Amino acid sequence: MSLSQVKAFVFDVFGTVVDWRGGVTREADAFLQRYGPPGTRPEVFADAWRSRYVPAMRRVIGGERPFVRLDVLHRENLVDLLPEFGIDANAVPADALDDLNLAWHRLDPWPDSVPGLQRLKARHIIAPLSNGNIRLMVDMAKRAGLPWDAILGAEIARIYKPAPEAYLRTAEVLMLPPDEVCLVAAHNNDLAAARQCGLKTAFIARPLEHGPGQTSDLKAESDWDAVVKDMNELADAVGA
Repeated sequence: MSLSQVKAFVFDVFGTVVDWRGGVTREADAFLQRYGPPGTRPEVFADAWRSRYVPAMRRVIGGERPFVRLDVLHRENLVDLLPEFGIDANAVPADALDDLNLAWHRLDPWPDSVPGLQRLKARHIIAPLSNGNIRLMVDMAKRAGLPWDAILGAEIARIYKPAPEAYLRTAEVLMLPPDEVCLVAAHNNDLAAARQCGLKTAFIARPLEHGPGQTSDLKAESDWDAVVKDMNELADAVGA
């Protein structure tokens, strides 16, 4: 592993640090029991909501629309999603939609995330490098006990990953050259984009991110600077 010069570890958050599917499924279940047709499966609803995530961000990256926070994209995607599940968005109170949208602020960490981050924090800067907005990251951190040194959201670069500015602006804000920053992620494409910007890379497999039927990101697909099974193994690797 070539991480001896790394001064900051920055983290993809959704799927890497926290279990987005489990949390959104939990909160969608309560919502669907009240507003959805009988028998609607909350995990299917969660997957369908998440499937709109990348296309919505691509429109921002491609210049089709100005930058807006991820909370805005999530809320728009939620309203667009409801008819597919037999729900009339106009029949649901706005505050109920707002509350469900905040499910993304209330996600649970994977069991190794907090202890591993605490260990890494002792000798390195740790911060999110997420497409989530700052308030979302703040709320999530306070609820889940994520011990970030700094909370950086997509507003910092006003663009979404995998645009290069997202990675380079994060390094700039931390006052570090890219090769002293390591992105930790469970997604090979995220790591590939970070590497192209000169960041170091660490892959953590999260085989249950998308549920038991997951087919992608089950293993490292390149020679990343570190390939580990969890956050504690990453801490071990760098002597934290």
